[in-house]
Amino acid sequence: MGLTAYRIVQEALTNALKHAPGSSVVVRLVRAGPEIRVEVRNGPPTAPPVVGTVGGHGLVGVRERVALFGGTLRHGRTPDGGFQLSASLPVGGAL
Repeated sequence: MGLTAYRIVQEALTNALKHAPGSSVVVRLVRAGPEIRVEVRNGPPTAPPVVGTVGGHGLVGVRERVALFGGTLRHGRTPDGGFQLSASLPVGGAL
């Protein structure tokens, strides 16, 4: 579970660096009852995206990791032009 939370944060930070250089990023890890919530939100980019950056499979991998634990994943653009990723992982999930 800890490794999955780590990889979710790592992927979200990598995406912010590539697609929203110079943006502020907030990472939150919260134990809420029977689950761990991972939230990563970045603001809008303040510089152009990294040259040569194309879509990869990072979010697909995150979705697969979350699914292994029976968790949920939401991600998408924010009203200010940033991006947010939120995952909930049940404590004591599979594996």
